Amino acid sequence: IRVVRQSKFRHVFGQAVKNDQCYDDIRVSRVTWDSAFCAVNPKFVAIIIEASGGGAFLVLPLHKTGRIDKAYPTVCGHTGPVLDIDWCPHNDQVIASGSEDCTVMVWQIPENGLVSSMSEPVVVLEGHSKRVGIITWHPTARNVLLSAGCDNQIIIWNVGTGEAMITLEDMHPDVIYNVCWNRNGSLICTACKDKSVRVIDPRKETLISEREKAHEGARPMRAIFLSDGNILTTGFSRMSERQLALWNTANMEEPMTVNEMDTSNGVLLPFYDPDTNVVYLCGKGDSSIRYFEITEEAPYVHFLNTFATKEPQRGMGYMPKRGLDVNKCEIARFFKLHERKCEPVVMTVPRKSDLFQDDLYPDTAGPDPALEAEDWFDGKNGEPILISLKNGYVPGKNRDLKVVKKNILDNKASKNTENSTPANKSASPAPSIKSEAKLEEILKEIKSLKDLVSSQEKRIIKLEEQMSKIAI
Repeated sequence: IRVVRQSKFRHVFGQAVKNDQCYDDIRVSRVTWDSAFCAVNPKFVAIIIEASGGGAFLVLPLHKTGRIDKAYPTVCGHTGPVLDIDWCPHNDQVIASGSEDCTVMVWQIPENGLVSSMSEPVVVLEGHSKRVGIITWHPTARNVLLSAGCDNQIIIWNVGTGEAMITLEDMHPDVIYNVCWNRNGSLICTACKDKSVRVIDPRKETLISEREKAHEGARPMRAIFLSDGNILTTGFSRMSERQLALWNTANMEEPMTVNEMDTSNGVLLPFYDPDTNVVYLCGKGDSSIRYFEITEEAPYVHFLNTFATKEPQRGMGYMPKRGLDVNKCEIARFFKLHERKCEPVVMTVPRKSDLFQDDLYPDTAGPDPALEAEDWFDGKNGEPILISLKNGYVPGKNRDLKVVKKNILDNKASKNTENSTPANKSASPAPSIKSEAKLEEILKEIKSLKDLVSSQEKRIIKLEEQMSKIAI
């Protein structure tokens, strides 16, 4: 008799939300690039959109479902298409974007979302000579951002000073497909067009290990770190079958296991949950999400299920654990991009009890950084600071991102520029214009809040009327 493996995730099921909880009438970007096109956090969903003459993305408060007006404000400072976006894990109002215009921009979104289009980033990071297709924040150090471009370079920035601190330029002979930090951000792994998977110590600028031809096929690969330090890759076999492989970085001669899947040609984007050790594979252009549980005993990778729909996905956003509804036993939430809408998909473990299920929700990475940028660049490491989700996640107050540019001409002066604006123009009359604009923005925001309150008020009254009818 075949004994079925015991797992609390065997019955995880996916469900798309109802139509009125989708974000509709969005012109999702058509740029040919294999990034996720969508980034989410507990406050906002950001989506790269089609923009004539330049690049733009939408930032919507999560509750702003329904039809999105054509005139809805965008983040539109790039002069070429936006290729990748990533929310800062330590500040839910800060998002970074990489673009075909060779720059990386970091944006501070107002607390309640945009009231007018935003074309002025907090800081522009210039250093790549070709388009920037990959952006990923350091998991535990504040204000450390990695970017990778089609110049085959990886740059690690201190966003707080706007400086490129580390440039890895001779490590990749071809286009970099993706870059992933390990759990404490001491190492990165990369997948490259030369079919190699590399493990790199970015501060020592050394190659720790490399596996050539991790997947034999010519189509793009992906490589991500798991929390135990192993690496999971997706790619294609010589026969163009899609594969999922697991590697031990101490010995990359042979994979620990390889799963063959199908012969579809969409790149498999892996999304990994370190708390449950479940990995979700979303193929670009597929209409399904496959998910697997990774365990310590062979065969290590266990297929759980497939969430299948009729519509193919153009991209996918993945909610951090602290943004999930723990009372509903939700273990993942995806934001699936169609051609003209974004549809949340909820993954749930069926449980009978309404009590907090602590086996599904071990303490998870919270929003507090373990160390400052300077400490990390000096060689220190910090494990993620964990929080309990027992009473749901309560967001704290985010401090504003301040960028203090180093003044090359005058070292002494840079001490006094601590609190001035990013471009140190303390002498010019600009601040008064700036503060007027700021006031204008605040007034706009107050007005939009008032409108929100009155519309919620109307909604409550309507609901109360409906309830009273039911009660009778």
